[in-house]
Amino acid sequence: MKKLFIVSFLFSTITSFASVIDLQFDSNVTANLRKQVMGDFELMQNMGASRESPIHQEIFGKVDGSNYLQWFQQRVKYFGFSSCGGPSAVACVKPQYLNKIWVSGNYTGINHPQIARLMTLYHEARHTEKDKDNWPHAKCPRNFPYRSIWTGKRLAGNYACDSTVYGSYASASVLLNNISKFCESCSEKTKQDAKIYSDDQVKRVVDAASVARLKQDFEI
Repeated sequence: MKKLFIVSFLFSTITSFASVIDLQFDSNVTANLRKQVMGDFELMQNMGASRESPIHQEIFGKVDGSNYLQWFQQRVKYFGFSSCGGPSAVACVKPQYLNKIWVSGNYTGINHPQIARLMTLYHEARHTEKDKDNWPHAKCPRNFPYRSIWTGKRLAGNYACDSTVYGSYASASVLLNNISKFCESCSEKTKQDAKIYSDDQVKRVVDAASVARLKQDFEI
């Protein structure tokens, strides 16, 4: 009886909210947040383009809504709400939990465009790749002049940068850069927002060779 109770309790803490993407939400994820997440993935689902950059092709494949959803779903199946370990965190993964991401009060409490919220979710999805050691961040230089576009917190000296084009910040920037340039079904606002956040995230790449590759990929 005790084992049955434990199993029943575990299943009661998550609920499925199947729509454009199949995610299981923890019980503390509000109905409004679930609705917002699904609405954001509906935006992603409808994207399409006839071209993409080389790094985008390598990481994500084509600029295509069904492709984007499949890429995400292969990595994330569970969605939670958590403090994520610090006042500056917007979202996180916990490596001991497979295929799960969490968002924090900074994600829900600060108003950002849909494409910025999606950027964050795809950033965290990249961190679920255990075979790549979850793509750990690099430490930003002590004289790093930039702040988080999300919270305004200083980044200098924190593990909030990337040293590879395949990391979470870099790959999210590649994703948004391609959407801003090539998406044929996106509104002008979505494309403009994508460029703003792509331009911000690429600043977090601190390895010179990686910066050069990204500049070439972005056709700068």
